[in-house]
Amino acid sequence: MSLPPLATLRAFEAAARHLSFKRAASELAVTPTAISHQVRLLEETLGVRLFDRKPRQVTLTAAGQELYPTLRDGFAGFAIAIDRVKARKQQRSLTVSVLASFAAKWLLPRLGGFQAAHPDIHLRLHTSAEVVDLNSGIADAAVRYGRGPFAGMVVQTLFADRFAPVCSPMLNIQQPNDLRGQTFLHLEWLRPDEATPTWARWCKRAGLDDVDLSSGLSFSDDTHAIQAAIAGQGVVLASSEMVRSEIAAKLLVQPFGPVMEGHHYHLIHTGRSANIKEVEAFGAWLADEIAKDGGV
Repeated sequence: MSLPPLATLRAFEAAARHLSFKRAASELAVTPTAISHQVRLLEETLGVRLFDRKPRQVTLTAAGQELYPTLRDGFAGFAIAIDRVKARKQQRSLTVSVLASFAAKWLLPRLGGFQAAHPDIHLRLHTSAEVVDLNSGIADAAVRYGRGPFAGMVVQTLFADRFAPVCSPMLNIQQPNDLRGQTFLHLEWLRPDEATPTWARWCKRAGLDDVDLSSGLSFSDDTHAIQAAIAGQGVVLASSEMVRSEIAAKLLVQPFGPVMEGHHYHLIHTGRSANIKEVEAFGAWLADEIAKDGGV
């Protein structure tokens, strides 16, 4: 294989995940200058810019957004394979494949509760938006978003997603007409369908027929779109569950509706995993967490 040096890929993945050279440097125990050097080396190797550098922040270019998810999933795969080798002597383990945004915005803040309730289960998360073959041994179960059907699988439906405009309170948006002239933050869905919540569909439902949606910013990772909204860079049509904590902290506001119904999140497994008891324990814990939220 003809690949760039691993150190450059590792530095880019950390910087893209944090959208910060400083935080990437802290994670990798190097200096921000070292991260910057490695990213520059990768950009020179590939012949494209991967970041737009501004005085106090960095953002991914189109090339960076294309490269990041593959590297993110690749490093996650390395970690899972290494963990499996190291953990063979452990009696109880569980690997769950999850969407990166679900992991970051919903699951990770709650995982301390699962570890407290099940200290004997070694949980590993595999983050990927792609379909995972649960018969291959990559994961024991998966949390996925969609309508199904999931043929031959045991499915535990978790909760329905809902989408509404959210933005920084700094923008002072109070009614739908205030959206005119604002920057729209668009999400690039991997497998869009007729129920995918887009700005065009939302504007039609809200009765805004003359809003220019041709410009704005597009994101392949909705966690980055949410961060852009927090920074006041525009308005995003976001999942209410994925921005729950930001709204509670008043970093974002949902100024008005209408609210669009999305698909459901599901816990999926074969029912035949060697770790079926661990899968069932994880499913029961998810159900308890959702019940604490009022059923979502």
